[in-house]
Amino acid sequence: MTDTTAGQAPAPVFAPAPAQAADPARERLRRWRLVLGGDQADGTGCALSGRDAAMDGALAALYGKGDKASAGRDRSAGLGASAPSVARWLGDIRDYFPSSVVQVMQRDAIDRLGLASLLLEPEMLQAVEPDVHLVGTLLSLHKAMPETTRETARAVVRKVVGELEKRLATRTRATLTGALDRSARVRRPRHHDIDWNRTIAANLKHYLPEYRTVVPERLIGYGRAARSVKKEVVLCIDQSGSMAASVVYASVFGAVLASMRSISTRLVVFDTAVVDLTDQLDDPVDVLFGTQLGGGTDINRALAYCQERITRPAETVVVLISDLYEGGIRDEMLKRVAAMKASGVQFVALLALSDEGAPAYDREHAAALAALGTPAFACTPDLFPEVMAAALEKRPLPIPDPA
Repeated sequence: MTDTTAGQAPAPVFAPAPAQAADPARERLRRWRLVLGGDQADGTGCALSGRDAAMDGALAALYGKGDKASAGRDRSAGLGASAPSVARWLGDIRDYFPSSVVQVMQRDAIDRLGLASLLLEPEMLQAVEPDVHLVGTLLSLHKAMPETTRETARAVVRKVVGELEKRLATRTRATLTGALDRSARVRRPRHHDIDWNRTIAANLKHYLPEYRTVVPERLIGYGRAARSVKKEVVLCIDQSGSMAASVVYASVFGAVLASMRSISTRLVVFDTAVVDLTDQLDDPVDVLFGTQLGGGTDINRALAYCQERITRPAETVVVLISDLYEGGIRDEMLKRVAAMKASGVQFVALLALSDEGAPAYDREHAAALAALGTPAFACTPDLFPEVMAAALEKRPLPIPDPA
């Protein structure tokens, strides 16, 4: 199960009923009954009992259409306003469905049933399945959290961030270390530092047919990333509400980049104001709780702040993560991008840094950036290291196929 549409239940993953597993036709009816919800027009004629009935009730509480169960049917709707009943429901769905389905149902419950306020209670937070979207919701609520809830919320956020770092950090460091090595060309490379593809291409005219070999007169090799700073990266992140997942991932990547000695990393978040969180990069949880999701957007002001702090433009990569809905001065924003690129800055524009693809975004501004040689595209967390490696090496970005 990967997605839902408004007003519909997700396509949940149902375990086979042991008593029915030997009868494929009956098992198909059972699954259809659970998906359709038991309305009179579902046409299955299949009755549920035991665990199936409880599973159906959990789905009905979120996706049912009425406040009361209709006569003769066991499907009802609504979680009510009671925190204990919601906590029980959260526990039930974790028991009945796999984690990926639970996360979608939690997200739908927050959107459809207005349960965000209940997340301010520690007992509720302990019952949920942590994921990136839940972290985004908590960040949007954290200013309103009572003191008793904040530590629980930080624990939930820390768990998600820890899992993301474990998944992404090793590959990111390996990919970018290789990119830094390749970006430093040397004239007299050691044997294991020779770039054989480039060396052979540069010496093809010295091919000896009788020996069927190339005798290179000029070696091309990689340098090794020194301990001193070689590249500077500026992550400039839009913290409007629609960018919540991107903020989470960017904070994790910012912490990973900051841990690399050869890269000097700056992390800037913005709405209509600009906040520099670079001094908190050693702990991405602190970074996340330093953001304030929501509000307007002034990309021009944020880029002006970043531009003023660039000291080595030819060795700098600026990554703007935004849906490009500019509330500031559009023409000035584009002029700043053009000026940075003209000075040698590698400029990357990401519409999102998440697994969901591109959100709604300003297509006119995206087209204007593309005209400046900076195509804007959505990037998954798994692709981000490759994007950064290409930017550091000043080669074309691996832009995903929109299809």
